[in-house]
Parts: sequence; structure tokens; C-alpha cells
Amino acid sequence: MQHGKYRFVVGFLAAPLTLYAVFVIWPFIQAVYYSFTDWTGLSPDFKMVGFANYQRMFEDEIFWKSLQHSVLFVVLLPLVTLSLALFFAFMINVGGRARKGAAVTGVRGSGFYKVAYFFPQVLSIAIVAVLFQFAYNPRDGALNSALSAIGLDGFQPSWLGDPDYALWAIMAVLVWSTVGFFVVLFSAGMASIPKDFYEAALLDGAGRITTFFRITLPLLWDTVQSGWIYMGILALGAEAFAVVHIMSVGPGGPDYSTSILPLYIYQSAFRDANAAYATTIGVALLVITLCFAAVVMRLGRRERLEY
Repeated sequence: MQHGKYRFVVGFLAAPLTLYAVFVIWPFIQAVYYSFTDWTGLSPDFKMVGFANYQRMFEDEIFWKSLQHSVLFVVLLPLVTLSLALFFAFMINVGGRARKGAAVTGVRGSGFYKVAYFFPQVLSIAIVAVLFQFAYNPRDGALNSALSAIGLDGFQPSWLGDPDYALWAIMAVLVWSTVGFFVVLFSAGMASIPKDFYEAALLDGAGRITTFFRITLPLLWDTVQSGWIYMGILALGAEAFAVVHIMSVGPGGPDYSTSILPLYIYQSAFRDANAAYATTIGVALLVITLCFAAVVMRLGRRERLEY
């Protein structure tokens, strides 16, 4: 009987594990292999060069600039995005004043706010990037026009054309485009928390800030931790690449002030025809992503709360 059970389990898992190995594990192994070659990506001919690509990477100033910007993305984007999402979700669900028949409720118009916050998720990230590219236009863009309308004519930077502002302008777009998803995610989590917890706390004299840190955040911690990892991978992956590639000058400029690792991988492979060096940077990005996930899981580990 036990033998038949194990045979069934193995047979059931064989197909998905095989597909995972072929389409996920094997490409990782190939990337590591090609990082030790001089493959251009255009020719089937290449030779082994050992650690030459890794030595070049460690001596590459553009790589270190891109790494610095990617680390900035992976630290600040989750922090800002999740903090805003938690605040908005808390106000929408339990941040309102007591009303007749309900001691715990969201602010007035919370249904509208949910739709408004989630609206950017309906748009493609490419469309969002193009729209904000127009908004950041230094001549007739919406942002500088608004600054001029309130009397700040002396402060009208070129935004995407200014190395001091370009990276921050792009990060603001990523926050705007992703915060709505986490508002909905955290709202769903808060809706599952029994209202009795909040009502008991309010009867004991606890304020909204206390209930947030003593009830909401501890009970949502697993969701917040997962969101932090997801947001970090997004900041190191395709979504950040798309926004930087569309919005930045160059792309990656001016003066590599907006270059990030995914963009540098793309440029090395398709602009410079050096696929081997691109896979070397890709291996470094994989290691950084795994380290980020491990650090978040380790620092965020705490006793699971049941309710």
C-alpha cells in the first residue's frame, strides 16, 4: 500500500518537476556556463576564458554604478511603497470615525479610494512610463506647468535630463504604479482580521496608531514580508528595467545616473554584442536577488500569530 502511494506521488510530480528543470534550472546552468566564455550571442563559435568576465565586471565602473542604483531601488522602493500601501489600506478599512452601528470602519468614500489606488494596475507599465515621460517634459510637461502655476518658476529642473533628479523621478513612477496593488492586498488581509480586536482595543483607550502597530501590523506581518520580497524582485527585474529603458535618456543616462543592472545586462547583450559578459552580470544579479530574499526572510522571521 505504501509502495503504491509513493509511486503515485512520484508519478504525479515527475512532469511538473521535469518542466521546471528544463525551463528554469537548465537556463540558470547555461548562464553560469556562458559567463566563462567569450560568446557574442551572434555566433555559435566561442571559447572558454575562465574568470576573465568576472574580473572585468569587478573592474567595471558602469557595473558598480548600476549596482549602486539597483541596491537603492531594492531598499527604498519596498520601504516607500509598502509604507504608503499600509497607511492607505489602514485608513480605507479601519481608519475612519465610529458611525452608527459600526465602531470600526474606513474613511468615507473608501470604495472610491480603492478603485483610484488600483487604477494604475489596469495600465501597462509601458503606457505609464510614456505618460510620465510627457509629464516630466521640462518645457510643457504637467509637472513644471504645475510648479509655474503656484509661483515656483525658479524651480523647474529638466527632471529626466538632470543627473541629480532623473533616478528619483523614475523611482516615483514605480511607486505610483505599484502602490495600488499592495493597497488591495493589504485591504484583503485587514478585512480578515476580526473587528472585535479593534473594538476591544478602542474600548481600552487605544488610538489608531496603537491599534495599527499592536494589532494590524503583527497580524499582517506574513503578507508584508511576502510583499517586501515581491517588491524587491520587481525592483531588480523587468518592471524596473521597462521604466528605466523607456523614460531615461540614453537609456541609462544622463551620465549613467539611471543605469541599473537589468538595463546594463540588456545593453551588454544586444547593444555591445557581448552575451557572455551580460550573463556574467546576470549571475551577479541572481546572487544579489537570492541574498536580498534571504535577508528579508531572516530579519522578518517572528512567531506566527493565529486568530
